[in-house]
Amino acid sequence: MPTAVVVLAAGSGSRVGADRNKVLLPLRDRPVLAWSVRDVLALPDVRRVVLVVRPGEAEAVGEAVAPYLGEREVHLVEGGPTRHASEWQALRTLAGDVDAGTVDLVAIHDGARPLAGVRLWEAVLDAAREHGGAIPVAPLTGLLTTGLNRVPGELAGVQTPQAFAAREVLAAYRAADADGFEATDTAGCLARYADLRIAAVRSGPGNLKVTFPEDLGLAEALAPAAP
Repeated sequence: MPTAVVVLAAGSGSRVGADRNKVLLPLRDRPVLAWSVRDVLALPDVRRVVLVVRPGEAEAVGEAVAPYLGEREVHLVEGGPTRHASEWQALRTLAGDVDAGTVDLVAIHDGARPLAGVRLWEAVLDAAREHGGAIPVAPLTGLLTTGLNRVPGELAGVQTPQAFAAREVLAAYRAADADGFEATDTAGCLARYADLRIAAVRSGPGNLKVTFPEDLGLAEALAPAAP
């Protein structure tokens, strides 16, 4: 099933304590963003890759990922002021392929999650092909309420990559644009506008999001050795 992948790279480095976009920070032997790009390009059936960048950072992002592309190409598009707006910018770029039927599946990933790994990518894409949509989830542990009571252990947190049937995700974002609605993630928009089953794919804490300074150190410890 022909697949397009969107990697969101339009964040900042403020909370991680950096003076630049956190996806451009080094993680082992390559930038944070390059880990996701490498995994995506290793997947079968991926026809298009779109990187959503901050205004003015296209050149820096392009230079950061160029050594890891081989003969492949990625398309860079400027993001919007919110996550939803950035996703919509990317989907508009892919709309022609989706409407023409040359892309059947769209996956959206947060470039600040560098360690998703090919196995999780494959599991999410396979589940989306079977069910129409799929998201990775990981158990939430050690949480407390404001009253210092433990949160039930059966709660799970939603991660990325998230993948969906291309026509449905595009229709959902078109409807959201018409309504002026913005979701906190891709699945939230699909849940509101699409009659689509979204399967949960088991993930874990290793698929961490680099948000704070300690996250980068943890990612360094968890990252696999270069092949």
